[in-house]
Amino acid sequence: MAQAMARTGEKESFAALLEESLGTAESLEGSVVKGRVVSVENDMVTIDVGLKSEGRVALKEFAVAGQPPEMKAGDTVEVYLERMEDKNGEAVLSREKAKREEAWALLEKSFQDQTRVTGVIFGRVKGGFTVDLSGAVAFLPGSQVDIRPVRDISPLLGTPQPFQILKMDRSRGNIVVSRRAVLEESRAEARSELVANLKEGQVLQGVVKNITDYGAFVDLGGVDGLLHVTDIAWRRINHPSEALQIGQTVTVQVIRFNPETQRISLGMKQLEADPWEGVEAKYPVSSRFKGRVTNITDYGAFVELEPGIEGLVHVSEMSWTKKNVHPGKIVSTSQEVEVMVLDVDPQKRRISLGLKQCLDNPWETFLEKFGPGTELEGEVKNITEFGLFVGLPGDIDGMVHMSDLDWNKSGEEAIAEYKKSDRVKVKVLDVDVEKERISLGIKQLANDPFEAATAGLKKNEVVTCTVTQVTDGGIEVTVGEGYTGFIRKSDLSRDRSEQRPDRFAVGEKVDAKVTQIDRGSRRISLSIKAREMEEEKQAMAEYGSSDSGASLGDILGAALKRKQQTGEE
Repeated sequence: MAQAMARTGEKESFAALLEESLGTAESLEGSVVKGRVVSVENDMVTIDVGLKSEGRVALKEFAVAGQPPEMKAGDTVEVYLERMEDKNGEAVLSREKAKREEAWALLEKSFQDQTRVTGVIFGRVKGGFTVDLSGAVAFLPGSQVDIRPVRDISPLLGTPQPFQILKMDRSRGNIVVSRRAVLEESRAEARSELVANLKEGQVLQGVVKNITDYGAFVDLGGVDGLLHVTDIAWRRINHPSEALQIGQTVTVQVIRFNPETQRISLGMKQLEADPWEGVEAKYPVSSRFKGRVTNITDYGAFVELEPGIEGLVHVSEMSWTKKNVHPGKIVSTSQEVEVMVLDVDPQKRRISLGLKQCLDNPWETFLEKFGPGTELEGEVKNITEFGLFVGLPGDIDGMVHMSDLDWNKSGEEAIAEYKKSDRVKVKVLDVDVEKERISLGIKQLANDPFEAATAGLKKNEVVTCTVTQVTDGGIEVTVGEGYTGFIRKSDLSRDRSEQRPDRFAVGEKVDAKVTQIDRGSRRISLSIKAREMEEEKQAMAEYGSSDSGASLGDILGAALKRKQQTGEE
């Protein structure tokens, strides 16, 4: 009986030990345990973790990134016990989950301490990428990859990178990391160091971050600088995109730096030789060069003589004949033209060019072919209040002043007889090349009737004329070949009492002395008074004087009697 009781006690003791053993084993499920490698066969590793059965793990789970797995019997490893046994009675083990558990513990500490972790981007998912953090898989949002948008992430794949953990949820197995946060932190450190050492004239390398109409912002490694469009190149650049692209690496020089506002002005052209040095010697005044039209404005066109050297052809220097025309109707952008250097100002970095100077001056050509006195025919191009503009050979115009339209008619009367597009004959009177003026005449095609009518007249000559009109201011008479003259009221008689126009009648003939022949105003002035005074003077000289005792009446009476006798004879 004692033996039976002993055996019963042993059974109960064994059952308790077994239950304790099984209970302990079951408590190990879901945890990391240590095991010993029994064998490595067919890419599988058999591991003894102290259970009643061994487990097997794929050899590849023991591989380190970028290196083949090296396992041998007797090695001690840590594995994750998922279940004590599967349907085959083997323990279900996992090296991957063991590494993940280890990683989670380390990651949680890094998350709490806000320290960086190392991971490898290995895949792409919706909205971002997957990152291996030494066994734990984390999510990297696309916006957290870099400071700037990254078009191609392939250079980052498979390469260990530092990351900052933004969020962790172990219950859900979620980890969110950021590479951008690490870069921004490094950028801030680099920025402080860069700003501290920054000085004007320093040459740096940067990346074009943004492009605007007025320039480009260049990332110098933590701090941005403005590269103005005028400082990109010596040549004219209308928009920065003509020379730069976003993401392009450029070498720049610090032109200005304000430590207070931390504004940085950059330049690229300053690293090249200034093409304006010695420009006067390269482009002497009056020399001719070929260039390319780079820009057209309302006031002229810019012509590039060489990269970085531009000159302005003012609208007034573009054409001899096309006045008040927009430059765009004379030249076009990118057109190659020949120009003449008119002026060079190195201080203001300006070159004045002329386009028309490389062409024949139409006024000089006209003067050579059609000098003063030449008769031509042309079309009336325009009529103004002071004359006619007539088209001439060489695509230029000449002007017929209203005073040169007709010998006898007034300018207003004569100009009214013409209209635009009329064909008229003209005579060249004068050519002023400097002022670009050609004076023409129409009346000069015929002889001046005034000259013909007054050909026989001389100043101070006494002529017989016929009264044609009586006015308050005097009388109008015909002279010679029927040309009109005028005797003023004060010239009608020597005696003031006789200076009355109404004592003359139309058709009456009178003798008067020619006092003036004005060919400019085409007027003949006469005087009866001057004739009478001359006759008195002659009588005094011929028949005595009052000093000899004869009265003035006796003298004039004798002279008049003599004149009558002469007339009868």
